[in-house]
Amino acid sequence: MSRLPAPDVAWQLTGNHWLALPCIDPSDGSLRALSVLHRGARAAVEIAGAPEFLRGDGAPLLRPTLRVDGAEKALGAGGLAWERALEWIPTFTATIDSLLVRGTVFAPHGRDADVAGAVFALAIDNRGPAPARVEVTFEGALGHRQLRVRSPRAADDAHIVTMAADGVVLLEGAALPGLAAVAIAAGGEAQVSVGDGRFAIRQEMTIPPSGRAHAAVYLAVGPERDGACATVAVMRRRGWSELLAATRDALRSLEQTVGHEGIDRLVNNNLLFAYFYGVGRAIDDGHLYLVRSRAPWNGRGVTVRDWEALSWTLPAILLADAPLARELLLRACEVLGYVPGEGLHYFDGTMFEPGFTLEGLAAYALATDRYIRATNDDQIVEEPILAETLYVSSEDLTMRRDAEVPLYSTEILPSGVAAPLPYTLHGNAVVAQMLNVLRRTLDEETANRLEEPDAVRAALMRHFVMDKGGKPGLASAIDLEGHTADADDPIASAYWLPLYDAFQRDDSLYRRTVRGVASAPEHLAHQCARLMGPDAADVLRWLRRAPLDHGLAAEIVDADGRATANGGDATLSGLLAWSVWYAVHALGLRP
Repeated sequence: MSRLPAPDVAWQLTGNHWLALPCIDPSDGSLRALSVLHRGARAAVEIAGAPEFLRGDGAPLLRPTLRVDGAEKALGAGGLAWERALEWIPTFTATIDSLLVRGTVFAPHGRDADVAGAVFALAIDNRGPAPARVEVTFEGALGHRQLRVRSPRAADDAHIVTMAADGVVLLEGAALPGLAAVAIAAGGEAQVSVGDGRFAIRQEMTIPPSGRAHAAVYLAVGPERDGACATVAVMRRRGWSELLAATRDALRSLEQTVGHEGIDRLVNNNLLFAYFYGVGRAIDDGHLYLVRSRAPWNGRGVTVRDWEALSWTLPAILLADAPLARELLLRACEVLGYVPGEGLHYFDGTMFEPGFTLEGLAAYALATDRYIRATNDDQIVEEPILAETLYVSSEDLTMRRDAEVPLYSTEILPSGVAAPLPYTLHGNAVVAQMLNVLRRTLDEETANRLEEPDAVRAALMRHFVMDKGGKPGLASAIDLEGHTADADDPIASAYWLPLYDAFQRDDSLYRRTVRGVASAPEHLAHQCARLMGPDAADVLRWLRRAPLDHGLAAEIVDADGRATANGGDATLSGLLAWSVWYAVHALGLRP
């Protein structure tokens, strides 16, 4: 597994399904990089001002600067006060002499506003007694382009900065065909200059006392320059204020609440991060894809495993946007369901790393059941691609059954490591619930040939109970020849068993088993699992205090919950948001 260290810069970030803006510099408001998915490349295409963008070094891709009455003023000299509107739109406030500057960076989202673009807008209030002559310049450079699946690979062609008609600045590579082009244009009259890989867009205004003026630039991305120019023209026509209003309305509809301000912030920050950085539209085909994370400092990159996509990302999205959850479930069946559970994939479904997991095989049935319970839309099982995936998964499951005992074998654990023994506790608990779903979903003849779910649960009791310090507990894996393993997988933890109806939360055998599990605070996924167990209240208090990756999930954290590696984990953010919401709403935990 690639573990990338947590970034030193406390990046502000935002984005929509088309475009990720993961590196907004908190010191001066500059945009250091942007990212889009490219299906043909099976990778994220990241465009930046300099190769050192992740460290905050080198030229920015886009930065606002000001001159007031002829004197240059550094926007971040006095510090920028940042807030996040609706937990997703970064805004800052700065004071420069008698001017109050408010900046907003957002990627339009919502009906009729879902475009592959972003807006950087400044509102400037003159609080002085005299008019102020202000020159706002949005300047930047194209100094780096790279592809990233998990590790970055720099483009080897030249970076081109040119000016098209109507004062549009174009950023692209010299090689044809290119993967992505960026168009940047002012929201009003402006002077535009380009040269030596750099550009500047200048807007001049005179602001009367107690007056306000605005300056904005639109940024659009396309698979090539003409598409980028067309998108930026649409954004200019719509206007940034209309796009911002539509985005705010759309984000407001996604908000969740548990009745506690701190927990609400934790849930909504991570839900929106999963919503936009765990899901993306490819710039070259427009289709939705599930990915681990679009944040460039996450070592899992834009690969995808069906268990994590369907049991971590999808439940969080189902809380906020059931129509999108439906589309993503069907899309996962289309892209990944041809070999359910068979390994790790590129986001387009191409195999990245083979390795069978029972949990991945069961993920499609469990996700279908969860969707139907939440929406009452049982007609989804009539969708051909979903029906086909469920039949394929039932056939594959049958081949994994032991000849004598109703238990099912796996090759690897959901964490990606080899299973210590072939029959795992978590995997077979998940299979029992999968069988419940399939027996209700498939045709009667096929359903009758499936194993009884209760027979699998009974086999868990017969074969997984072992002595733990003089009292019975559950092994994590067995081989049906007397060998057992006791280590708890951070992802496939015994803590999750009640969620699959394998045990009740107050069952003494379950409680003894999980109390014997060593806490693994370095794995945030394990802390989410502990929300299902007897120490859930303590875990919730820990999560409330945990810094995480500046409030977002990180795969690896320290004992205090501070990100140490693989921060910006969008799929894990989905699990975090959903499990906290579930612990409060379904299990009755008090924040």
